[in-house]
Amino acid sequence: MTRLFGTDGVRGIANKELTADLVYKIGFASADVLANVNSHRPVFVVGRDTRISGTMLESALVSGLTSAGADVYLAGVIPTPGVAYLTRKHAYDAGVVISASHNPFEHNGIKLFSSDGYKLSDETEDQIEKLIKASETVKADLPIGEKIGQSMKMDNASREYADHLIEEMGVDLAGMKIAIDCANGASCYIAPGLFRELGAEVIAVSVEPDGVNINLGCGSTSLSLLAETVRKEGCDLGLAFDGDADRLLAVDNEGNLADGDVIMAIIAKDMKREGKLTKNTLVATVMSNLGLINMGSDNDINIVLTQVGDRYVLEEMLRSGYVLGGEQSGHIILLDHTTTGDGLLSALRLLKALKNSGQDLSQARRIMIVFPQVLINVEVENSNKTKALDDPDVNEAIREIEEELGDKGRIFVRASGTESIIRVMIEGENFEDITQKAKSVAQLVRDKYGVRT
Repeated sequence: MTRLFGTDGVRGIANKELTADLVYKIGFASADVLANVNSHRPVFVVGRDTRISGTMLESALVSGLTSAGADVYLAGVIPTPGVAYLTRKHAYDAGVVISASHNPFEHNGIKLFSSDGYKLSDETEDQIEKLIKASETVKADLPIGEKIGQSMKMDNASREYADHLIEEMGVDLAGMKIAIDCANGASCYIAPGLFRELGAEVIAVSVEPDGVNINLGCGSTSLSLLAETVRKEGCDLGLAFDGDADRLLAVDNEGNLADGDVIMAIIAKDMKREGKLTKNTLVATVMSNLGLINMGSDNDINIVLTQVGDRYVLEEMLRSGYVLGGEQSGHIILLDHTTTGDGLLSALRLLKALKNSGQDLSQARRIMIVFPQVLINVEVENSNKTKALDDPDVNEAIREIEEELGDKGRIFVRASGTESIIRVMIEGENFEDITQKAKSVAQLVRDKYGVRT
């Protein structure tokens, strides 16, 4: 059986792969592993995004937690980093987010945070998974009477989180006109008011969630709406969040993209100027653009690369004492201020850097020259991910392209940790050339392991 937990919790199509029964078991097992139910009454906080399946899975999760004897505070619709913050602020035993982040609405997921607000280690996830798979979550001595847990609504969760953001990264935005795209997701009920409270004129789009329109042609996975809004409304820049608002991407006043690499480069330079970039180091992943590496060399900033996944970026940051890291996709971790990727906090830090430099985003983004990059996703069955990556023909094709690119490009083929996808990424100097190379490898994977329709 494949591992239940991926790089960002448990994911699947709601009511098909991620069923209410499974989520009940995750809740029960989490209470058992993350809090000693025999020594004290555990307390969890639970938040969710705007997916139609969110309330169904919330009910199942709460049933699992309370039947194990845990009390639950319901934070409602709130960004993932908001749950991480509330968990550590109130010293809860754990936090849970019901969200599939940037994925389509029919997907959902369960993300777990420990009492200190960090995502769980592989070892802790394995303990929970072991209980689920062994069916040990159903016990004869279930709590009864007053030992059964109960759930309670948390009325001020979003306000507490907003106050935290302002306290940690308040910046005067008076005179700025900002477009924000909330992806019809978890940031809808906090982001527009937050930026207005800090003085900006805000044009907000994708703030009418209906349960099925989350990430649909909007947010950080589709920037055309934001770019069009910025140009039409004459905004200084645009900010895009994903469904659970732990990612940030941006566009300048002309609608040009500033992805996670560019945003981290701008922030890193400003933190270095302030003397706050510990060891003058930025942590990124192997999927980051070669331009980020060159930016580091040009600005005396060391770039440390990890495997893909913000959890691995965080592990390296904690292990080595670094304070800034993230991914090209827009997961950015500001460890002096928070414990996980936070799109809203990252947006405020970016705006602070722009204020400090006196530049607008169109100027600041020139800190790095972005190499042409092609990324092709190939849909495969989960059971074929490892087979595809170990396939001799695929590896020979990769080796040949590596030789052709030399030190003027690179190819990277990996399995997604959150989707049934093999990603083929190539960077190089000639877009047409790397496009052809990426298509050839992608077609090879598709022919041998692609989903048959």
